[in-house]
Amino acid sequence: MNKKERIDRFFANKEVDRVPVGLWHHFVSFHNHYSGMDEDIYKKIIDGQKKYIDDTDPDFVKIMSDGFFGHPSVCRKTIKTVDDLREVVSVGGDDPWISKQIEYVNNICKYAGDESYKFYSLFSPLQYIRLRFEEYDEDFEKFVRLFREDPEVMIQAAENIAADIKLLIERLFKETPIDGIFYSVQGVQSGYFNYKIHQKYVQPLDLELLDYINKFSSKIILHICGYGHYTNHLNWYKDYPVAAFNWAVFTENVSLAEGKKIFGGKPVIGGFDNNPNTLLDKGTDEEVKAYIIKELDEAGTIGVGLGADCTISQDIPVSRINYIKQVSEEYSK
Repeated sequence: MNKKERIDRFFANKEVDRVPVGLWHHFVSFHNHYSGMDEDIYKKIIDGQKKYIDDTDPDFVKIMSDGFFGHPSVCRKTIKTVDDLREVVSVGGDDPWISKQIEYVNNICKYAGDESYKFYSLFSPLQYIRLRFEEYDEDFEKFVRLFREDPEVMIQAAENIAADIKLLIERLFKETPIDGIFYSVQGVQSGYFNYKIHQKYVQPLDLELLDYINKFSSKIILHICGYGHYTNHLNWYKDYPVAAFNWAVFTENVSLAEGKKIFGGKPVIGGFDNNPNTLLDKGTDEEVKAYIIKELDEAGTIGVGLGADCTISQDIPVSRINYIKQVSEEYSK
């Protein structure tokens, strides 16, 4: 099969010639995830993305949104209070934050060519706020604190960001050859935010944006972001209108086979722990092969892809990624 046929059949829960493989990493440091307007950082991201395509010849191209994690209103100043949150507003479809992403995606899509599907990474509106607080401000309590203090203001800020994400989505599909979206979500990391609160505040914004993406393309992979002590209730997302699911198998302690049941038999991708000093980067080839065989014996090969819990380390050699593809092919044969 060619790459597009393989992914089409993966999404359709049909037999494939081999299980598709999708692994990716960041190209700049956490702080520079917000520095896409810096030409040196921008060039580093583009060069890194192109080199990764050359090195790994991926089954599908996930274009990282490194450099563009920061919505302009969230980055204008350090948000400390609920009143600061009130200043988070839409910046409009012609803002450089959006236009530069269109330029970037066009650049990478042109380089990747037409042989494989291209997915662009986007976050839920609340994630754009949380990531800025935690990655850049290095304040790991602020997001939950401000959310609890005034959920209506937090959601209004997120809705304003959502308006710009919609404008970005529209321009992506009208002005670039992008094929789909890799959409990242995360539960509010507090026991206070139970399912009823998730349904009231978090879910409506997610569904609004996912429904909007589906107007342009049904090729959506939902990434339920978990790491360390950040865990999620996977069943809260089982009815999201997406083509496939990716989650932190090791953080959530939910295997590919178990996840496929949770998500109603829809396609799933993942399986490897992305943390340092784990099988992906420290295991022998024999250990990696044995693990892949075990996972595929359990989960099957229909609607299953091999990937990681989240972004992998840049230090993992390309040979390891290509070896996983090799084992996938051997297993299918």
